[in-house]
Amino acid sequence: MPLNLPDKLPAIELLKEENIFVIDNSRASTQDIRPLKIVILNLMPLKITTETDLVRLLSNTPLQLEISFMKLKSHTSKNTPVEHMKAFYRDFDLMRDEKYDGMIITGAPVEQMPYEDVNYWDEITTIFDWARTHVTSTLYICWAAQAGLYHFYGVPKYPLEQKMFGIFRHHINVQGLPIFRGFDDEFFVPHSRHTEIRREDILKVKDLSLIAESDESGVYMAMARNGREFFITGHSEYSPYTLDTEYKRDLGKGLPIQKPVNYYKDDNPDNAPVVRWRGHANLLFSNWLNYYVYQETPFDINEIR
Repeated sequence: MPLNLPDKLPAIELLKEENIFVIDNSRASTQDIRPLKIVILNLMPLKITTETDLVRLLSNTPLQLEISFMKLKSHTSKNTPVEHMKAFYRDFDLMRDEKYDGMIITGAPVEQMPYEDVNYWDEITTIFDWARTHVTSTLYICWAAQAGLYHFYGVPKYPLEQKMFGIFRHHINVQGLPIFRGFDDEFFVPHSRHTEIRREDILKVKDLSLIAESDESGVYMAMARNGREFFITGHSEYSPYTLDTEYKRDLGKGLPIQKPVNYYKDDNPDNAPVVRWRGHANLLFSNWLNYYVYQETPFDINEIR
């Protein structure tokens, strides 16, 4: 089944070049299927890049998905054309009466600020609370994972002496969960962050399960409410060259930045990256959709509670 995306979204043409089957709203409306409604709150600066990365992973399922994009009223993106935001994004206030089968909340470039100093903190915590009664299952990614863990469970974040930057080896802590179906014993995930969540803080909270981590990069995934919430500290959605772009951008600005770990062929930035995380990323998103969204959502979406 195809992905149903807003008409003329740039990701449509980009993904068609990768032989990913996507259709726009006009064609989808002729199919007599109740699609799963997925909403993405995209807080990343480069909106079109993140849209394309997430849609690419969401496409790896036989389910028909209807994708919507949410934006904050209290924050204006400086790195994405206003025309794009107006065409494809809606304010939370206009969506708060709707219900969704799944939600993805992305990272944001504010991780080194205290949460309460973020100018949209009040609005985003309102959205976090709203998701608990209007969404079947929510993925919180990177900064959103830290923010959600802090807001709901009081889990603090800590600054790192050196940026966690590269591709790191991870393992599963809790066997048999559907989110890990098909995973290898070890799997790789990109990380790009200046702060961390610590395992001892997760383990203190009885309503949280620390289900995957890394000896090198620490906490990776925590689960709450039987899979209605997943908090993911890495960037499984990253495309092959995202870390390369970040590295060369920071070098160009003269910022202190180390080479991404375990990323370039022969550890040489003149070489292409070695992609080790794509299989895991596709499984993660398809398992989430199949087991925590599709199987748990009511036939009548208005029955979500």
